[in-house]
Amino acid sequence: MILGASGDIGQAICHRLAAQGWSLYLHYFKQQARVATLQTELQTAYPKQDFFKLQADLTDETAVPPLLQQLFQVDAVVFAEGITTYQLLQDTSSQQIETLWQLHVKTPMLLCQQLNSKLSRSALGRIVFIGSIYGGSGSPMEVAYSTVKGAQSAFANAYAREVASLGITVNVVAPGAVDTQMNHMFSNADQVQLKAEIPLGRMAQPNEIAYWVQSLLAPEADYLTGQTLYVSGGWLK
Repeated sequence: MILGASGDIGQAICHRLAAQGWSLYLHYFKQQARVATLQTELQTAYPKQDFFKLQADLTDETAVPPLLQQLFQVDAVVFAEGITTYQLLQDTSSQQIETLWQLHVKTPMLLCQQLNSKLSRSALGRIVFIGSIYGGSGSPMEVAYSTVKGAQSAFANAYAREVASLGITVNVVAPGAVDTQMNHMFSNADQVQLKAEIPLGRMAQPNEIAYWVQSLLAPEADYLTGQTLYVSGGWLK
């Protein structure tokens, strides 16, 4: 199940996993047309696999039970959904903080609770979060976002120990700057300055982040759990 399949990184993950033979649940909230197009592309390319659309507002925990009712077998969950706010903490409202917390931490925790039995029955049993370099290094103007991304890594570290005996692994792929719609809010000048700070001299492409998700879902990744992989081009942490 790919939560946030409508996003740039989510879409790249879907394409990579489908090419590896996975059937997928494609979650979205508002971008129905984009996910419908993705579903059609994947069904055409991989007619022997299944691709189901799931709609849910993950900022509302009452959406969890009806979402779970639509699931059958679940071998892996990828939390690729995400939003941010870009402002001083003193200008960030309580509701904005609550939305970030619910989307990035609380709802994923509730889903992990309820999917425990399905994942433990799987021969794989994988949970992967798309975190952020800011969860490790912190970012001014994105204090609340940095906090919830750090919480994802803390959750993975703790929950991985709790479910290791069930054969479930829990990890975080934490990108640095990625060429996605989320980063297009910055001006060209800001992006040039950002790239100058990155040792590799560029932002990552979504497919380069999806590669690490694909790797964590491979059978050979059984022994890696409770980790945060920083995929940042040498930037920051």
